[in-house]
Amino acid sequence: FPGLADVSISQDIPVEGEITVPVGSHSPDEDYSTLDEPVKDTIMRDLKAVGKKFVHVMYPRKSSALLRDWDLWGPLVLCVSLALMLQGGSADSKDDGGPQFAEVFVIIWFGAVVITLNSKLLGGTISFFQSLCVLGYCVMPLTVAMLVCRLVLLAGTGTVSFIIRLIVVGAMFGWSTLASTAFLADSQPPNRKALVVYPIFLFYFVISWMILTFTPQ
Repeated sequence: FPGLADVSISQDIPVEGEITVPVGSHSPDEDYSTLDEPVKDTIMRDLKAVGKKFVHVMYPRKSSALLRDWDLWGPLVLCVSLALMLQGGSADSKDDGGPQFAEVFVIIWFGAVVITLNSKLLGGTISFFQSLCVLGYCVMPLTVAMLVCRLVLLAGTGTVSFIIRLIVVGAMFGWSTLASTAFLADSQPPNRKALVVYPIFLFYFVISWMILTFTPQ
């Protein structure tokens, strides 16, 4: 190209526009990220988040707080606790060792996955892990029922003991079902809510039946 040979490489070429980066005020929270903050602060923040979700399950109402910041730590703790308390019992017969840890663990998580897939296929608007979070946290009333039943069984296995356990398990079964549907019902089309609630009912009914029929060896 003619004329390019006359341009010196060392010649200063003016640059148009602003190249300075504006510095604005920022909040102190932006000074820290998860990688920079102390481990203690991270653990305490996560524990507080899990505790708030437990409170939402104890007082179920139509709210998106349990769905907004989902996690699986609470469901994992509840599942492990329930499986440990159900381990080593006789559920259906004297020859049967009862539901062991792996069986309870698989039943809870496999059931939650099936309900979640059913919800998504029916047109649910929440994500896969949000549904798992709600179903897992709503196992908490049944975990409390299992703890009460273990204490009642220490006094004996007679008729009175069975009636007490039946009342406790029935109440906690209704609590778990109502709590889960309070969070999940609004995410489904109005004409398909019954198709979503029915598998949830069966899911918590199976867990309740395992708790009610549990007797220590």
